[in-house]
Amino acid sequence: MQGPGTVVRIVVVSDLHANLAALERVIADMPGCDEFYCLGDVVGYGPQPNEVIETMKAQKPAVILAGNHDQAIVTGETSGFVEQAVKAIQWTRQNLSQPNLSFLETLRPSARRTVAAQSIALYHGSPKDPLNEYVFPGTPDAVLRELIRLSKATILLQGHTHTPMAFKDRHGILLNPGSVGQPRDGDPRASYMILEVEREKVNHKIRRVRYDVEKTSHAILANGLPRFLAERLHQGI
Repeated sequence: MQGPGTVVRIVVVSDLHANLAALERVIADMPGCDEFYCLGDVVGYGPQPNEVIETMKAQKPAVILAGNHDQAIVTGETSGFVEQAVKAIQWTRQNLSQPNLSFLETLRPSARRTVAAQSIALYHGSPKDPLNEYVFPGTPDAVLRELIRLSKATILLQGHTHTPMAFKDRHGILLNPGSVGQPRDGDPRASYMILEVEREKVNHKIRRVRYDVEKTSHAILANGLPRFLAERLHQGI
């Protein structure tokens, strides 16, 4: 039971992209938590889709969202994706087990929670487009305020960009944990977020974790996936 003064610790991950080495290091690094959220794109790009899905399910997350890559793997619809992503989506569809495909089919791109009397809205993209909108650091403050307003929540969690960010106004806070499996902010370390939520306060911290990039890179190439997907991991792009 969450009473006054209760602090609820939440671990938030996003954009795992079938990178098992990165996910395992994050799980080993993360502190004990009351809730665990994943903001989508569990698979796509990376070489271990079955292992990552099964590892995620074993964590018993309170929320796990569908990302645009997860949906494309379920549907086979790849319009709007770049060539390397299309090849990875097709490869994943061929190599994903039927139980894991069925699991992806159950996911949705948004969810809501109430924690310590605070409302939390979770999206892979944004309240305007739950699956596909990118909201990057540097987005005008007026746009970010509107997203918080549209979320109708005091805490708005978004993924999709592979880049950590935080924006706060008097109505709430917008946060992105960055990417576990394919960071794109120039730092190749896996990125995730720890939230500590109280009735009147929210604290957040980004954690960066080194993992065996070479192991994932080698597995990408060994499975015939595009070389660029291996090379970008070393650069964090």
